Amino acid sequence: MKLRNLVITVALLAALSVVAYLKNRPESAASADPRVGKALLDPETAAKAAGLVVADQGKTVELKLGTDGSWRVASYYDMPADFEKIARFVQDLNESKVERFVTSNPERLGLLEFKDSRIELKDAQGKDIWEVTLGKTPESGNGRFIRFGEEPKAFFSGMHVWLDTDPKSWANTELVSLKPDEVARIDIGFGAGASLEVSRGKKDAPWEAAKPPAGQKLLPEKVSSVLTALTSLRFSDSSGVNDPQAAEAAKFLRTFKLTTFDGKTLTVALGRTPEVKKLKAPVADAKEALAPPAKGSDGKPEVKPIAPEFDTTPAGPVFAFVSSSDPKAAINDLMKRRTFKVDDYTFTGLPQSADELFEAEKSK
Repeated sequence: MKLRNLVITVALLAALSVVAYLKNRPESAASADPRVGKALLDPETAAKAAGLVVADQGKTVELKLGTDGSWRVASYYDMPADFEKIARFVQDLNESKVERFVTSNPERLGLLEFKDSRIELKDAQGKDIWEVTLGKTPESGNGRFIRFGEEPKAFFSGMHVWLDTDPKSWANTELVSLKPDEVARIDIGFGAGASLEVSRGKKDAPWEAAKPPAGQKLLPEKVSSVLTALTSLRFSDSSGVNDPQAAEAAKFLRTFKLTTFDGKTLTVALGRTPEVKKLKAPVADAKEALAPPAKGSDGKPEVKPIAPEFDTTPAGPVFAFVSSSDPKAAINDLMKRRTFKVDDYTFTGLPQSADELFEAEKSK
């Protein structure tokens, strides 16, 4: 009897072990999914996209393809998008692989933390054509668990994609699209009506000043530095067209005009409110006022000079105002919708006077 009970017990334990194995073993049946081993995002699907949505931690940025074929940041005043950034992002998705199927078990899916971290591609009508939700990073620290759309399946991808949800960072910050080789003439403004005109006959010809000071010669490398700074002008932030700081900065402009070899002009005006120092009224110290005046070696009261003190208002941010002679230039429309700040060094790095562009000619 005891032997019979033992046999039954062993059989029961064996059956339970089989059940446990079947429950916990890897779900290989779904590994036949055709997406395993393939690119996370295939080029054919990417080519159909007319919209891109990136969401993470409660923030969302949306980009759309315009009818003119250019991408715009719908979440940031419909400004032109940085196409190179979009291309890199899509390339990262294309180079990432769906490495393996993980689970379709609802309990295990719940442990993979699929929340609001997602990437969507939409067609021209705004319908989803591809969507992936990102779950947690595995303990190894590499890749992410992923889920396509609302499918009750989880996969693993060794992807390394940054979900950037700052709309401004997707915008094309370029304010001047000219290349240095296209510029034939530069009118360099120094404020208060002072200016200097330099020009060249062709792109590889030396720069020449229209009216060089007597005994001075132009420094071509200084002119090239000015041209590089202007043709690489980018904004660091933007604000509404009625920004009061911009209105104040516009009272202190330095204006530069670039003329191309085909006769078009681009005007770049940079301005900022200058630093202001105001002398403080001297305030007598109560203790010093009551104390008897100190006496010098001659026995007479010693008079101490009062060091002046100032209230200083720092210089304001630098604003850029750009306009093109080409009425179809995108920058003209952009300037009607936003005001643009640029980095301080862009302004302070430019020559402050014409003297900085010349040096004395060597005597023969």
